[in-house]
Amino acid sequence: MTMAQRKKTKKIVLTIVMLILALIYIYPVFLMVINSVKPFGEVIMDVIALPSKIEWSNYTYVMDKMQYGKLFLNNVIITVIGIVGIIIFSSMSAYIISRKKNKYTRFAQFMITTPMLIPFQTIMITLLKVMNVVNLSGSKVGLGIQYWGFGIPMAAFIYGNFMSTIPKELDESAFIDGAGTFRTYRSIIFPLLKSVTFTVIVIDVMWIWNDFLLPLLMVNSSNETKTLVLSAYTFVGQFNTQWHYAMAAMVLAVLPSIIIFIFLQKYIVEGVVAGAVKG
Repeated sequence: MTMAQRKKTKKIVLTIVMLILALIYIYPVFLMVINSVKPFGEVIMDVIALPSKIEWSNYTYVMDKMQYGKLFLNNVIITVIGIVGIIIFSSMSAYIISRKKNKYTRFAQFMITTPMLIPFQTIMITLLKVMNVVNLSGSKVGLGIQYWGFGIPMAAFIYGNFMSTIPKELDESAFIDGAGTFRTYRSIIFPLLKSVTFTVIVIDVMWIWNDFLLPLLMVNSSNETKTLVLSAYTFVGQFNTQWHYAMAAMVLAVLPSIIIFIFLQKYIVEGVVAGAVKG
């Protein structure tokens, strides 16, 4: 077998393996979708079978019961607050840390990235108490702000790795022209971080939009602050679970984040490639 034939065989085998893995990951989503359009009896009888009749009324019932429009707006507000804060503070901190190398910035970098190693479950009760003290528990703004603390460490790490590939000569040229540190960051550095910023947006939107545990702890039971994923849980009861409605609610809850990922996933590849090429 020639070298070209070996490469072709390896490529075919790798493609088959990746296809199998993709199907394994997609299969639970497929089950969720098909069970979301079944009557309750068919879900109980056979989860795997295709529906004998598509029940679109499951979705209309769930949207009315959840007050989907209001909860969708809640998700948008919380996600936007979280994403904007994460991007601004993580990119600014990464810029300063990458440009000013001293013991203080090294300590700041340590303090920023260390929370990535701390499990959320170890601080969730303390966090709940603190948010109650500052009167931010149970509000959309408060929930969005809390995502800053959990999202900034990873985002700063991503920004920091890419920031080191941007020549310092750009900063020096800006300073010569009279620009200060913040003006240099805003007008020159941040526009160069477009691909990395989209990468952070995609990753954090998927996380914040579909998060369950933090809203469960911090948001009250009213639809004024409840999120879509949290509302879908209301169809799951201790003694009786309306599985067909629960599946439809989950599809409606995660669909927007999937659409965002589909449209922005190319920027993740661009961010990785840009960092590799410039490095």
